[in-house]
Amino acid sequence: MHPIYNYLRHRKDVSLLLAAFTLLVIALFNPTIPVKRNIYSYIFAVDISQSMNVVDKTLNGKPVSRLVYIQDTLHKLVSELPCGTNVSIGLFAGVSVAALYTPIEICENFDAINDTIDHFDWRTGWSGNSRIRASMPVLAKTIRSFPAPAQVVFFTDGEEAPKLHVFNREDLSSFQGGDDWLLVGVGSDKGTPIPKFDEHNQLIGYWANESFAMQPGIAQISEANIGSRNDSVANGESDRYLSKLDETYLQDLAKEINGMYVRADSVSSILDAMKKQKPARRDNASFELRWVLAALAGVLFIFAYLPKHPINELKMHWRNLISRRQAIKKET
Repeated sequence: MHPIYNYLRHRKDVSLLLAAFTLLVIALFNPTIPVKRNIYSYIFAVDISQSMNVVDKTLNGKPVSRLVYIQDTLHKLVSELPCGTNVSIGLFAGVSVAALYTPIEICENFDAINDTIDHFDWRTGWSGNSRIRASMPVLAKTIRSFPAPAQVVFFTDGEEAPKLHVFNREDLSSFQGGDDWLLVGVGSDKGTPIPKFDEHNQLIGYWANESFAMQPGIAQISEANIGSRNDSVANGESDRYLSKLDETYLQDLAKEINGMYVRADSVSSILDAMKKQKPARRDNASFELRWVLAALAGVLFIFAYLPKHPINELKMHWRNLISRRQAIKKET
């Protein structure tokens, strides 16, 4: 043992290389240590009601529907979020948000999350109505069923169908679940007709004004049916229902639930708003050491081949270089 120790003590380059090799071997086992940190977990709730088929957004200079615009935005958001972030995707229609899965780690499940985003389709909706206000308590209940808390990022145009009135307006005065929820408004300020598609996604017309008409408050009519859309299609330009982003309504709704609102004009603005949300929880998380070990191994490898006195070596090399140049000048 003593000969080996003496050899390594006199051969620092070998000692450093051996230490670097040891660190790399340890890094292969991906060791971790528990670290107390903020856990960021989100459910991206996406409105898939038929008003999201309105073509009033642009991507790369081409007109696209609100739903396609959300897909592009979510792809970019997922790419920007750091590893360790947990994400769930939820679809909104009627009065509920259906979570397709509980929040999963974004880097390990990157392809699966993006594949989910690629398959958004209005035809998966289970209701023709979109009652955003009434969905708030239902969404809070859905999140409580998750194994861990999650923050909400809700993408919608703010289109309530049927229109709100005294008989169908959800009372949110005692609602406690919306702290720091983020409502993201999608759409333009200009009214645009809502396309009506058949089951094969073929355009057959546009929704008529009558399809959004409110029924009077009749006691015998259940709340689920008050003001339901009928199946009428507009005959011409004048009787088409024009849909637009109801930004004022979403801003008021965000204040009412103690949440926030941002317009989906850019990914950076959404990310900035998400940074203002409180973390879903604070808990122990595994901190990977392999990159730290690999970096230390690299430093040791460099030091193994550095001279004992690098500064003196540089000075000597510089003086020799100057002497050679002076010698060449004298010869010429």
